[in-house]
Amino acid sequence: MQFPESWLREFCNPPLSTRQLADLLTMAGLEVEDLRPAAPPFSGVVVAQILSAEPHPQADRLRVCSVDAGGPEPLQIVCGAPNARAGLKVPLAMVGAELPPADGRPLKIGVGQLRGVESRGMLCSARELKLSEDHGGLLELAPDAPVGASLRDWLQLDDTIFTLKLTPNLAHALSVYGIAREVSALTGAPLCTPAIAPVPPAHDQRLPVEVQAPDLCGRFSGRIVRGVDTGATTPRWMVERLARCGQRSVSALVDISNYVMFEFGRPTHIFDLDRIHQGLVVRWARPGETLKLLNGSTVELDGRVGVIADAQGVESLAGIMGGDATAVSAATRNVYVEAAFWWPDSVAGRSRRYNFSTDAGHRFERGVDPALTAAHIERITRLIIDICGGQAGPLDDQVLRLPEAVPVTLRVARAARVIGMPVTQAQCADVFRRLGLQFSEGEGSLTVQPPSWRFDLRIEEDLIEEVIRVIGYDRLPATPPLAPVTARVRGEARRGANAVRRTLAALDYQETISFSFVEPRWEHELAGNPDPIRVLNPIAAPLAAMRSSLFGSLVQVLRHNLARKTERVRVFEIGRVFLRDGAVADGPLSVAGVRQPLRVGGLVCGSAVPLQWGERERTADFYDLKGDVESLLAPQRAVYTRAAHPALHPGRSAQIELGGRVIGHLGELHPRWRQAYELPQAPLLFELELDAVLDAPVPAFAPVPRQQPALRDLALVLRDEVGHDALMACLRADPAGLIRDATLFDIYKPQAVVAGLAPGERSLAVRLALLDPQATLTDERIDACVAAAVARAAHAFGARLRT
Repeated sequence: MQFPESWLREFCNPPLSTRQLADLLTMAGLEVEDLRPAAPPFSGVVVAQILSAEPHPQADRLRVCSVDAGGPEPLQIVCGAPNARAGLKVPLAMVGAELPPADGRPLKIGVGQLRGVESRGMLCSARELKLSEDHGGLLELAPDAPVGASLRDWLQLDDTIFTLKLTPNLAHALSVYGIAREVSALTGAPLCTPAIAPVPPAHDQRLPVEVQAPDLCGRFSGRIVRGVDTGATTPRWMVERLARCGQRSVSALVDISNYVMFEFGRPTHIFDLDRIHQGLVVRWARPGETLKLLNGSTVELDGRVGVIADAQGVESLAGIMGGDATAVSAATRNVYVEAAFWWPDSVAGRSRRYNFSTDAGHRFERGVDPALTAAHIERITRLIIDICGGQAGPLDDQVLRLPEAVPVTLRVARAARVIGMPVTQAQCADVFRRLGLQFSEGEGSLTVQPPSWRFDLRIEEDLIEEVIRVIGYDRLPATPPLAPVTARVRGEARRGANAVRRTLAALDYQETISFSFVEPRWEHELAGNPDPIRVLNPIAAPLAAMRSSLFGSLVQVLRHNLARKTERVRVFEIGRVFLRDGAVADGPLSVAGVRQPLRVGGLVCGSAVPLQWGERERTADFYDLKGDVESLLAPQRAVYTRAAHPALHPGRSAQIELGGRVIGHLGELHPRWRQAYELPQAPLLFELELDAVLDAPVPAFAPVPRQQPALRDLALVLRDEVGHDALMACLRADPAGLIRDATLFDIYKPQAVVAGLAPGERSLAVRLALLDPQATLTDERIDACVAAAVARAAHAFGARLRT
């Protein structure tokens, strides 16, 4: 919300400086985000009138002007502006004037010579005075501007622009009058409420209006004004006020509508009456209907959007924007002025569906006072007649269903407890009286009847907030909290997420942070999720789904880095994913039907090691990534089994199991997606449940064995499809418990057929470590244990000893 201080002080003028007023508003919950002067400092600039403008004798583009600046004699000014002409009133910087700096230093005006002609001053454009960026010519002033008057005084440039950052509950402060009402309550300064006199009708013409949807429109007011002059010029004072509210001047009728919106917070719409067919109908849109809006875009409507229609089609989006078909133009002579109360729920979010927002929608979705639609029609009508002329018809006012004001009770004792300092019932009553709230008092309580302009007073806490913000947050005692400080000690068997970050950083990974909302394509292709959770109001059209995997975010980071010629990428991310389930919301980060676990994912692409002289450059492979995952999970030992994943290469990927539970996947990106995402080589990725990674079992003490282990090497011939983990588990499954470990240390797969190995077979060299902590192993026991291990492998996989 942006407005000039001078306009605010017309409604309420407390004895406060600009800075004090800003601090007061901020401490009352209406945060002043910015304060800036309406114009930069300059001096010596007056209103002047050009008496004559003759061509320069030695320059085609210059004119020698005789200028009346209010002095005893005209001044001679040389000017190059194309619009310099006799009779024009313009700003004149007198000799000695200082203009806004162009390069950090003020520009001081003196007597000069331009092509041999003396110039005693300078005629100014708006850009030279830093009032706007318009430099197409001199700033043309109104014909009634007094010659010789200070330009700053005439244009009221010694003003300050306030910009407020309002929370959604402060709908009543989205107007200059609404803010003045707050200032009056906070300071006790009188509030000047302008009297709005009814405009007597000059004819009896009415426009038929039927409201078919009371759940869309609770009150509809309007009237016809005939014979308006749409070419009338908007008064300078209105143009200036609109500009200082951040609104450019469009035309007289549009400016009047915008002016009342900023003045009283009431968005209205003005239709070209002659373009309306038969009458207006307020209803919900029908599927398939379309509307061309004032901004030039055409939108497709459905049954959740409110509209104003006539006999031929939709003419306006209810509470948001008018249609192009009934917009006023230079040919308009008769208009229909409309002001309505649109239910906030019927407007909220509608404009964002079409990727735009309007001041009207911003106000209606927060709530606009339904009690003053007729009064504001009278205000607009009076401005139209005063500026554009015309004759007003009778006022139509249909009241269908208005919000019911539910009384809210404030318990004084609870208010004092919540606020944290003593407050009396008299203080609370004084606050409500200053805010203009009707209330009744009981024993230790006050019951408030919320007024029509306050949509935010619904529960007791709302009234408590009103009490303390009017009394003043600065009066709260600086009392330190009295509560025990108890450290949250993490168990020894658990580490923090920062420990995981440090481990990955030590493995040469860099952390990234990505949005949780991603492109639906990533979910379909890289997560195998055909129905991702949709974002109702995405910040960008592509980012319309909540991620269920980190793979899409990591691949996007890789693409971003490759586009910037980064050859070696090693990144990780710790973030939430969003999964559908039947869960019930049980916390601030919980949503019914959605689970949001934390995961850690990583991506490797390019060389396994940085460029160096000590090791030959090679591309990172599956086993490099597997080693990183093992280091991350240490001291836990995971099991890696073959499994399919939609994002990964079917022959170069695995699922990771820990304690019999699948906690993640790792592998190489599928060739299909490497080509689809235009990657020069396939990256390696992993994704793990963070909760499993944070487990760090405490090492258990075991005595050092007093006996030496016995080592035996075996060469087993097996089929190619026999997996490593299955074989190792079979060899270690010794009923006697003597085999403590089994380690694969060689694989022999000849290129040609050799004796002892059939096609489709390979030789695996395995070292067995045997130990009996209670006694020395004899050769007989060792040989029996090894023979039993070979027999188990032969029974399970058809293994045999290589001869």
